[in-house]
Amino acid sequence: MLLGKVVGTVVSTKKEPTLDGSKFLLVRGLDLDGKPTGGLVVAVDAVGAGPGEVVLYASGSSARQTEMTKDRPVDAVIMAIVDQIEVQGQHTYVK
Repeated sequence: MLLGKVVGTVVSTKKEPTLDGSKFLLVRGLDLDGKPTGGLVVAVDAVGAGPGEVVLYASGSSARQTEMTKDRPVDAVIMAIVDQIEVQGQHTYVK
């Protein structure tokens, strides 16, 4: 699992039929201090996340392990919305 922040949406009216009804979000990776890392990833939203939310996402073959993405051509999926992050007794993020 990776930590990221939803920074935008991607709209696609024509797509692989098994992805019909899927919502695509742009996610930027985060470090434990909430600082951006790396580039952007387009991820299928399996949990109802929205712009500005901190999320957990998976990429690669792990992205096809949720009920929503099983056996679909997906390389990234959002599978959790983060409520808080605690590192060594300190809250680094609270929703």
